[in-house]
Amino acid sequence: MAKKEEKLLKKAWQETKSLNDGEVFLVKDLFKGYKWNRIPTEERTALGRLFLEKANKKKSVEVIDKSSSNQQQYKKKG
Repeated sequence: MAKKEEKLLKKAWQETKSLNDGEVFLVKDLFKGYKWNRIPTEERTALGRLFLEKANKKKSVEVIDKSSSNQQQYKKKG
């Protein structure tokens, strides 16, 4: 895993702690709009895969259905 993706994953996972229990979100919701837009597409894709892998291993975030725009959705668990 590249250093940059590791750093982004850590930041995204840290942000999940600010969410309310039961809140549904996308990975991009964990970044300010302009910061997300500055991340190159291939890094966003890699980050999405890494976040999904981590969410599948952890108990605090549940992987739920994809959105209508085919983006993976998650739900914060209590």
